[in-house]
Amino acid sequence: MFEFHKNKEVYFNHQAINSERYILPFIEAKRKVDAGMRVLEIGCGEGGVLKPFLNKGCNVIGVELNESKYEYFKHFYEQEIQDKKALVINRDIYKIDVENDLGGKVDIIILKDVIEHIHNQEKLLKELQLFFLKPKGVIFFGFPPWQMPFGGHQQVCKSKFLSRFPYVHLLPFGIYEFLLRAFNEKSEDFIEIKETGISIERFERIVESAGYNTIHKIHYLLNPIYTFKFNLRPLKQNFIVRNIPYFRNYVTTCVYYLIESK
Repeated sequence: MFEFHKNKEVYFNHQAINSERYILPFIEAKRKVDAGMRVLEIGCGEGGVLKPFLNKGCNVIGVELNESKYEYFKHFYEQEIQDKKALVINRDIYKIDVENDLGGKVDIIILKDVIEHIHNQEKLLKELQLFFLKPKGVIFFGFPPWQMPFGGHQQVCKSKFLSRFPYVHLLPFGIYEFLLRAFNEKSEDFIEIKETGISIERFERIVESAGYNTIHKIHYLLNPIYTFKFNLRPLKQNFIVRNIPYFRNYVTTCVYYLIESK
């Protein structure tokens, strides 16, 4: 686990800076983000990604299942919550009542490093379109393709050996689970990611079948967040590699997508 994962204020600031430099401009390349817009982040964590949107005058909403992260969100946005500029809900996204819980539909939905944790991803995209998203609204996705070197999130393992072992998550279920338990890791967390991990090809199929158009995308060889993790500058994927199906998943550390309803 990286040290900044333990310091929630530092982690919040890293996420906010990354969002301001890369996520907000990525969205604004196709959709202007105006004051008064309603922005929902699913799996918002401590809320850092939403900070630049709040700074632009948007009303921000976070949905977070983890109670500890939910409490940190409330701490970081205490004043904004009081001023009705921010809202956070500690609940499964499938159990949200849009009208009663969120006060209606939203202009922008953000899923940053979240879709790979969600079961029944096809169902989620359809429900977002039907119940959550305003007409002409957009959804942002940022996620690591499942097959990339650390697509199993093993970098957060307590074991230094496993945390530095690329592609270990691609081992067969039984062997992978045995290794996790042998190193006293909470195996169910990592097995869940193995069950829900998503490739570029499957994501694009889901987007199409759920009735969306992709209006913007970037594939990264080096994820923008690596600025904080490894002091590495972001690097977009090579044109040739990003157009080779399947192989690209193994050498692409992050993808950004912006979609809208057809």
